[in-house]
Amino acid sequence: MQGFRVIAVCQKNDIHNNATEHFNISDEKNMVLLGFIGFLDPPKATAKESIIRMNNAGIRVIVLTGDNAEVTKAVCDKVNINSERIVLGNEIDKLSDFAVIGLLQKNNIFAKLSPIQKARIIRLLKENHNIVGYMGDGINDSPSLTNSDVGISVDTAVDIAKESADIILLEKDLNVLLDGVSEGRKTFANLMKYIKMATSFNFGEVLSVIIGSVILPFLPETPIQLLVESLLYDFGQLTLPFDNVDKESIQEPKKFSIENLKKFMFFMGPLSSIFDLLVFASLWFIFSIREASTFQTIWFSYSIVSNLVGMHIIRTEKTPFLQSNAHKMVYFSSILLAIIGLIVPSTILGKVIGLVPLSLKYIGLILIITFLYCIIAIFAKKIYIKKYGEWI
Repeated sequence: MQGFRVIAVCQKNDIHNNATEHFNISDEKNMVLLGFIGFLDPPKATAKESIIRMNNAGIRVIVLTGDNAEVTKAVCDKVNINSERIVLGNEIDKLSDFAVIGLLQKNNIFAKLSPIQKARIIRLLKENHNIVGYMGDGINDSPSLTNSDVGISVDTAVDIAKESADIILLEKDLNVLLDGVSEGRKTFANLMKYIKMATSFNFGEVLSVIIGSVILPFLPETPIQLLVESLLYDFGQLTLPFDNVDKESIQEPKKFSIENLKKFMFFMGPLSSIFDLLVFASLWFIFSIREASTFQTIWFSYSIVSNLVGMHIIRTEKTPFLQSNAHKMVYFSSILLAIIGLIVPSTILGKVIGLVPLSLKYIGLILIITFLYCIIAIFAKKIYIKKYGEWI
């Protein structure tokens, strides 16, 4: 019950002369018991804590082993894996794939498995739309390491296991594996921030350019101005790989979904376009601007400032600046490039691309509409999350 593998050591004294060269089962009797040798392969001291952390992170731990049920139960009890029901290999051989999937949904421990049975379970988990990582270090583990989405082994494993694995751990600690998962989720979250920002802002800006080109007697922005604006904004996004990620965003694994991306683009893109049109209306009807250069300059600077502020709204499900803060590099680049966006029209570069210096009243207009966009976008984000149940 303590998880020992036990071998009995015996001595045979009455050995017949003809048995010294040829032994068989009949010789295994009338022996003297000398004692027992117990072998114990205890779990790492950090294993219990690591498994709890994995469960909290949405990672389900399933034990697939060739050991007998008694040893498996003793080890699993020590690391807090429910061992109330242990499925044996000879049981699943009698079941269909559908029935085995049913067992996998309810049970976490499978013992006395052959390499083929392990590989079958891995296949069924994958076919049931799970992302499967398999960790093993023996020859018998190589088929499962190959068939899993991510094969994981250790540097002391047999050669065939290391060759079959995708990842080799240099430290035998499940916390290392969990840290890798966390970093991967952070990277994925920051990648999705960039993709959603790029698609939604670009879609909104294209809408604004099309509408503005139709209703205005001139282009709202020239091609070269649009390229410079996009370049400055892209510089701001270069710091996103360093951005902080909310703990809530990495508690569960997430998948890339084109459908979710489309929903986000069609929701947030038109919202930014509405505020672009608000700028157009303000410049045309309130300030009575009819000069293309002045009009283009104001929208050029507004687009940079509003997109950089919008980046902070999109990067988190929470309220930006209050409930969730970006990395200091993201803050620094956003502030710096927003200032650059406001002063470029007064530089030689601005003159070359057809911009004119901005007066204070126009800078004030840019900041006011950007602030309004920030407030409305935060409320729109709450509506989106309530409707679709996700953000990044």
